[in-house]
Amino acid sequence: MIVKKLSLVVSAFFSLAVCAQETAKTDLEIKPEVKLSYLDSIKSTFKRDHLASKVDSLWMNELVSLDIYDDLTKDIQTINKDVTVDEELPTELLKERLVAMNQKSPFEIEYNQGLENIIKSFLKNRKKSFSRLMALSEYYFPIFEDAFAKQNVPLEIKYLAVVESALNPKAVSKMGATGLWQFMYGTGKQYALKIDSYIDERSDPLKATAACSEYMTKMFNIFGDWELVLASYNSGPGNVTKAIRRSGGKTKYWDIRNYLPKETQGYVPAFLATMYLFEYHKEHGINPERAVVKNFETDTVAIKNQMSFKQIADLLDMPQSQIQLLNPSYKMGIVPFYQGEQHFIRLPKDKIATFVSNEPQIYAYVKYDSEMKSTNSRLAVKYAPKVRPAVAKPAVIENRDFEFYKVRKGDNLGAIASKYNVSISELKKWNNLKSNSVAIGRNIKIKSEEEAPVKTAPIVDKKEEAIASADEKDKPSAVDMDYVVVAGDNLGSIAKKFGTTIAELKELNNLTSNNIGLGKTLIISKAAIVIEEPVSTAIASNSVDTFKKKAPSKNVSEDYYVKKGDSLYSISKKYPGVTISDIKKWNDIKDEDIKPGMKLKING
Repeated sequence: MIVKKLSLVVSAFFSLAVCAQETAKTDLEIKPEVKLSYLDSIKSTFKRDHLASKVDSLWMNELVSLDIYDDLTKDIQTINKDVTVDEELPTELLKERLVAMNQKSPFEIEYNQGLENIIKSFLKNRKKSFSRLMALSEYYFPIFEDAFAKQNVPLEIKYLAVVESALNPKAVSKMGATGLWQFMYGTGKQYALKIDSYIDERSDPLKATAACSEYMTKMFNIFGDWELVLASYNSGPGNVTKAIRRSGGKTKYWDIRNYLPKETQGYVPAFLATMYLFEYHKEHGINPERAVVKNFETDTVAIKNQMSFKQIADLLDMPQSQIQLLNPSYKMGIVPFYQGEQHFIRLPKDKIATFVSNEPQIYAYVKYDSEMKSTNSRLAVKYAPKVRPAVAKPAVIENRDFEFYKVRKGDNLGAIASKYNVSISELKKWNNLKSNSVAIGRNIKIKSEEEAPVKTAPIVDKKEEAIASADEKDKPSAVDMDYVVVAGDNLGSIAKKFGTTIAELKELNNLTSNNIGLGKTLIISKAAIVIEEPVSTAIASNSVDTFKKKAPSKNVSEDYYVKKGDSLYSISKKYPGVTISDIKKWNDIKDEDIKPGMKLKING
């Protein structure tokens, strides 16, 4: 009996083992082969430097945010130095600190009521802003100090970039001054900063700071006073010279201050107030936010061919926002290549190591990707739904037996038939339609009758029918199609090109902002089915089909975008047989509250 039981146990064990092997074999057999993309195959060959590299995306957003710049600019332009601010800072204590600052600075830092008011105003209203600015300063101040030391410019001038641009290289004033040091176009050109469609070196931290340093040196040679140099930087040397004359020849800033433009009167005190807050931030409870990227952790590499930020980001597995932060002088997210000139890309040092070690593969992929995008974009721009032009019958034109109605968004055969007091079957017969679907932009033939109502659409001849697509710029909304974003595109230009709206593009592509990346594939339309047989067109694709046509369906469903003035009642009237209850049911609407731009599904 025991032997029998043992035999059963052994038999069961072997059965389980065989089943497990068969299951494993089955799993191995049905496991699909994963096909690598060209990008992944390129990256799989990379030699990698495994240094730790992490960038806090929220912090990087702070680096390119313009809200601090807007706030500080408004403060400096509107702050009233004569208005006392209620903020806890004893005057005697402030005087002691200003004396201590003055002892180790070439600037004439002395107490006055206006300076106290500005310092207290910043403490009361801008504590949080200065906390964020101090994080940014960890990246930018070493750049400034290095440039100023070479020209023997006081290192304290670095605080001027806080006043000028809130340490934002993308800051642009209402007058067009640009970059960390807010150079006007003419001044930038004067100091040999390149400004063209791809590049604006006023936003380059290194080159713009070198130009600023050169300017400061020249102005000090003229005025011999650093406060007057700052005043000339704000209002121009001409205004400073006028103020000196009007003051009777005095040459100290505090002596000619009242003769300077109003903004400049608050400009130097704002600079000194900024210097004070950076020096004594701990005493006032200002805790600098952390800085994840520091300048000494980055390096540059020369670019041998034009490439986009997206291509670099895809190859090096890093966010585009980080590349934009480190390379603010490239205006279009593209590093150009000009014959005979060198252009550099700044990256974290570990990414530089990966780039330099794998340059042949990187440039091979960039060439491949650029060629594919160029091909797809040309096809996207040129492609349009094509119809076979009808042969014009003179008798029809002469006798005006037919008139034509151009189909608009929201139309269907039922609505058109009702408008002209004809039947749907007659419309289908006259236009050789095999289903109830009709493309937007098509001209529908309607036989004229004596009892026909007053025309609601202009009459066009057969020739106009043949070029109906051209009249509407060949609206691709008549087919389900995609579009590959190319250089210079934005949502507005794409919407205009394809006869749609920015709101519709955002809805179709689930976009939360108006920003689109170069090379991104956008869905342009998921509209009605084109009934006409299209001219055969060869469409290139890259991993996905660039254009796709919907197959006809018996159960037609279309989307309706709510317009201003629409109601559920007015929309239901556009679709014969459709009730308000139907629309609410199809779209899970509990009340009748609809808003312009809202997408409604219409079935049946």
